[in-house]
Amino acid sequence: MNIFEEIRKDHEKQRTLMDLLVKTEGESDGRKELWAKLKQELRGHEKAEERYFYNPLMEHDRTQGMARHSIAEHHEMDELVEELEKTDMTAPKWLQTAKKLKEMLEHHLDEEEQEIFQQAGVVLTEAEKSKLAERFRGYRNATT
Repeated sequence: MNIFEEIRKDHEKQRTLMDLLVKTEGESDGRKELWAKLKQELRGHEKAEERYFYNPLMEHDRTQGMARHSIAEHHEMDELVEELEKTDMTAPKWLQTAKKLKEMLEHHLDEEEQEIFQQAGVVLTEAEKSKLAERFRGYRNATT
């Protein structure tokens, strides 16, 4: 597996969890469980991705700006997660904020898969793609 395949696996989990989460209601056990899983998934993915994907991309002029942009988007999503943590799950604002997070997450994932992966594919060697995948997977397995 290469780094792109590893990241895509995480993206599919995130999309599924987010889709399910915004269909929940109130302070149900389902919402609480999905929210806990999604937070853990996002946190672990973000740390692994920044360390084993974006840091190496920062070393190349061609991908440095994209990497910085994506890291900034991670921080924007972190702020929405914090906002959700402070909001009562039964409040309408909670679902509105969750939908905003979903929209931002989907934009971010699509941008990575459709734009950044292509540029990263040019600057990273095949050996680097495999090595980064191993490190990414190892880190993710240790954090889940």
